[in-house]
Amino acid sequence: MATNGDDLKERIHALETAQAAQTATTAGMQATQAAAQAGTWAVMAAGSASLVIGIFLGMAISKAKS
Repeated sequence: MATNGDDLKERIHALETAQAAQTATTAGMQATQAAAQAGTWAVMAAGSASLVIGIFLGMAISKAKS
């Protein structure tokens, strides 16, 4: 069964479309992962800062009571 030129062009176009969709999906997944990691680091930094502030505040209150 031979394919004519139009059929071949349609198949190539379908492959190009599928490849573009896959590339966009991969880029979206990478952007989502990067955002999730940035959020994780932000939460960890805020938690660490709160811990340090809490320690110094506790020490200050302890000294003020004694």
